[in-house]
Amino acid sequence: MPTDQASGAGAGSIVRSAAQNTPLLLDIRNLQVEYLTPHGPVRAVDNVSIAVQSGEVVGLAGESGSGKSTLAHAILRILHPPALITGGEILFSGKDTLTMNMTELEQFRWRSVSIVFQSAMNALNPVMRIRDQLLDVMQCHGISKAEANRQAVRLFELVGIDPQRLDAYPHQLSGGMRQRTVIAIALALNPPLLIMDEPTTALDVVVQKDILQQIVHLKERMGFSILFITHDLSLLVEFSTHIAIMYAGEIVEKAPARELFTNPLHPYTVGLMNSFPSIRGEKKKLTGIPGSPPDLISPPGGCRFHPRCPRMMPECPVKAPANKAVAEDHTVACYLY
Repeated sequence: MPTDQASGAGAGSIVRSAAQNTPLLLDIRNLQVEYLTPHGPVRAVDNVSIAVQSGEVVGLAGESGSGKSTLAHAILRILHPPALITGGEILFSGKDTLTMNMTELEQFRWRSVSIVFQSAMNALNPVMRIRDQLLDVMQCHGISKAEANRQAVRLFELVGIDPQRLDAYPHQLSGGMRQRTVIAIALALNPPLLIMDEPTTALDVVVQKDILQQIVHLKERMGFSILFITHDLSLLVEFSTHIAIMYAGEIVEKAPARELFTNPLHPYTVGLMNSFPSIRGEKKKLTGIPGSPPDLISPPGGCRFHPRCPRMMPECPVKAPANKAVAEDHTVACYLY
């Protein structure tokens, strides 16, 4: 059973509800997730605080291995051994999901929060027809077979797929159609929060844009909130309300999307922003981030980004900087500020 060690929101928590008078839907406080290995624990999520308001799209960006998917799976409590939640709180509409028993969790998953996994082909059962997979979700939550069939047709129409395709197997659908199918399954019970874990990975840019436009349309029509996880920061800038940047298990910067785009502060955020091309203005040479993410069994002391940072200062390897507010709704963990 996960332990709850933290009761405060933490210095880096996104706290916007008081200012904007909008209720917090998801409020993660000081969350810690470790993978137990023969060489010692790997803290994949380290003291992370992040929040999502009703009707909001929060983007979570970072390199592969930064802990984004682990955070997503922790919210739904679908982590498998050797992963273990070792501290913090995950509050959904004020209730800590880490204290829920299995019966409560079964009701919470898909009714309150659903997830679109990274690979649609792996998320769908290859030997079951699409209809059966949709009906399985709804019937598990007490919806009759007749009503579930009607809902399945409506969901396919919502995501732009001919309902006749409900009787197809996953391999008979294109990559884009499989991704739309996974989105339809995630929306089957009309949850208030949808977690999207790199939903456009492995799709070409035309299909990727089409899927994102479909998600925006569905959000406006159905009114759900989104936690959108990706390693591609360029996807998030116009799509998200707020963006959090994750590095080596920690949140290093959080800000409104437009503020982050125009004024990135953390050197890691700047590196991510410089790694994708602009569609306007003169051509600029893209620059990558040197080095690789650290080994989380023995992470570097101080700021975990300092071995790769072009602006490292003497204090960076000594003590980790705290998340501090540098502007309204903009926090960064860096000694430069």
